[in-house]
Amino acid sequence: MNRFANKTVLVTGGTSGIGFATAQAYAAEGARVIVTGRDEAALDAARKILGAGALAYRNDAASPAASRELAAALKEEGVRLDAVFINAGVAKFAPFDQVDEALWDQSFDTNVKGAYFQIQALLPLLNVGASIVLNGSINARIGMPSSSVYAASKAALVSFAKTLSAELLPRGVRVNVVSPGPVTTPLHGKIGMDEATKEALAGQIPLGRFGTAAELASTVLHLSAAESAFIVGTEIIVDGGMSQL
Repeated sequence: MNRFANKTVLVTGGTSGIGFATAQAYAAEGARVIVTGRDEAALDAARKILGAGALAYRNDAASPAASRELAAALKEEGVRLDAVFINAGVAKFAPFDQVDEALWDQSFDTNVKGAYFQIQALLPLLNVGASIVLNGSINARIGMPSSSVYAASKAALVSFAKTLSAELLPRGVRVNVVSPGPVTTPLHGKIGMDEATKEALAGQIPLGRFGTAAELASTVLHLSAAESAFIVGTEIIVDGGMSQL
């Protein structure tokens, strides 16, 4: 398939995990891909793998000023966007009585404020018919201990999919959410998840395993493509049945 031939797409947080898998999937279907991230070496590596025309920008996903800078840089390059995957985020967990303002601020600045103002900054660059996909989480739907702040930040994205779709439909722009369950990515190492915890978590998934980044990417591409033109303001849950069965 070549669903994204002559299309330009942006993936924030696109140098590893779900973001990079999605960037690769877009590129494999003909898109010119732009990724953001924080690590220069990872950005350089991603740009080389993603092929001719790919762009990579260092960007602080929690900063509205950085959001405006990214939009200005893309405008300078003459970029017009057909799809955006707002994937950059943080996952911080702590028991309720141990949550401090720093954890709260980092979670909401990156996952909520950063996402909101990144979309606002990119709005003038979106083509008619463009699709925005937000990376949510099933934590917004389940009562997992120690996830209160993270879950609330992801619930905000589900709300954005509805309110922003209502506002942006006159511009021909759709907004939807993909909400992953447990997926095998480098994030698990960053949050200190050991093998015993992974096995216990996998036991809660009806399919009996974690998802893959490629499986999430396929759903993002579906929501980004013309085939999903009648899907608006919707959340698609990709969790092996964990929150559904």
